[in-house]
Amino acid sequence: MNDRPALSYRDVRINLLDRLLEGNPDAIEARYERAGLLREQGSFEAAKRDYLELIRRKPDDFGVLNDFGTLVLRAGYRGAARSLFGEAVRRHPNNPMGHVNLANLLLLTGEHEQARGHFEAALRIDPHHIHAHRGMGNLLAEIGDEGGARRHRDKGFKNDFLTTLPYRGNRAPIKVLLLISAAGGNAPTASLLDDDVFQTTVVAAEYYDDKIPLPPHDLVFNSIGDADVCAEGLQAACSILARTARPIVNHPVAVLKTGRAANVARLRGMPNIIVPRMARLPRRALAGADAAGIVARHDFFFPILARAPGFHTGHHFVRAETAQELAAAMERFPGEDVWLIEQLDARDGEGFFRKFRVMIVDRKIYPLHLAISRNWKVHYFTADMAGSVDNRAKEVPFLKDMASAVGSRGMAALQRIAEMLDLDYGGIDFAVNAGGDILFFEANATMVMVPLSADEKWAYRRPAFDAVFAAVRTMLVERSAAAQGAGSLARRASAQ
Repeated sequence: MNDRPALSYRDVRINLLDRLLEGNPDAIEARYERAGLLREQGSFEAAKRDYLELIRRKPDDFGVLNDFGTLVLRAGYRGAARSLFGEAVRRHPNNPMGHVNLANLLLLTGEHEQARGHFEAALRIDPHHIHAHRGMGNLLAEIGDEGGARRHRDKGFKNDFLTTLPYRGNRAPIKVLLLISAAGGNAPTASLLDDDVFQTTVVAAEYYDDKIPLPPHDLVFNSIGDADVCAEGLQAACSILARTARPIVNHPVAVLKTGRAANVARLRGMPNIIVPRMARLPRRALAGADAAGIVARHDFFFPILARAPGFHTGHHFVRAETAQELAAAMERFPGEDVWLIEQLDARDGEGFFRKFRVMIVDRKIYPLHLAISRNWKVHYFTADMAGSVDNRAKEVPFLKDMASAVGSRGMAALQRIAEMLDLDYGGIDFAVNAGGDILFFEANATMVMVPLSADEKWAYRRPAFDAVFAAVRTMLVERSAAAQGAGSLARRASAQ
């Protein structure tokens, strides 16, 4: 009996292309196909070698430049991606997709004017380009132009709210209905829904036409995760889910309760959990001459944190030492309101700021990372982790033995937070104080798991990442199987 798993379509095709290229290294189309399959498979180094060879042979090919840029961007190399997308635009100025890809990267790096210029260029070339409209909608929302964002989203999603992604497995797929919000705030799922196992149909919830039947599906994954941005999408998701009896991952009713301020209010007073005080106030008032008075009347003290609702990864998030600094920052913020937030002291004994992240999968907690920084605004990609052997060494105990690193008080508190969230998939950002209490920063269903680069320095992190990915797959497979089993039992019962 052969217990080896069957090779996927992608593996079989790569093997065939390997043999072809051994006999004919100049087979450009075969090398290009193999590079794409390796990219989809996550084989970064092998795909990179093929793309470098293709660049050497066809330096002006749009597909090569564009796909290579996509590969390196997914691996976290933004500078290299920018160069490749920029070269694609320079050599192919009339290809709208090149402008869109470069614009999306510029939006990611906060270069709004440059991004806008490329989105507008794409729309001049093709006024109906849905991805240009969607990107422009995201950009306008980020700078506070909600009316403009809505107009572009209407053009990008109204007639294209349903997309079925390719399936590459060699056995019957698990069919997933993936709900997203056109407004953003969605959990990244590309690395979770392997196209060798899952056939994914994406539905933009706000634009779903209820006169169209839902596509066949075994379960629903609601990826709409930001309650502060996506209330409309979550409400629309509730309406969609009324049309299915299939299992649901991250029910939107639970997600709607996980806004930043709502979480703080629910957690306040729970044992061993320290939450900051928060107040949502008019941005323009804080930009005026009475900023100090407003802060004092709400019982806040400087230094203070201020954050624009709905933004993550440090965007529109500042620490103000004085009323003058606060007012100046408010002039640059988008939107009508802002949160004032008490800063919790997350420094360790050496004066470094620490931020832990754990993931929740099927109500179980998994360690993901510990970021250590001299700066109060701690994110893994900006913290001193890549350049510091010492900081990486301090992360290892948390990943290998989370319970010992966090302590019994902290672990019990994290479990309380997970139970309150009631999410199938999500994450918690926090610190631990000297007494073992949890300093709560945020928790939601949109926590990003940035793919690890191939650099060997990150090898110690791979088991933690793999454990989360494996847990998600197990959850989805088991829920799908349970639903199918229940359906079979019901059919048998009705036949008797």
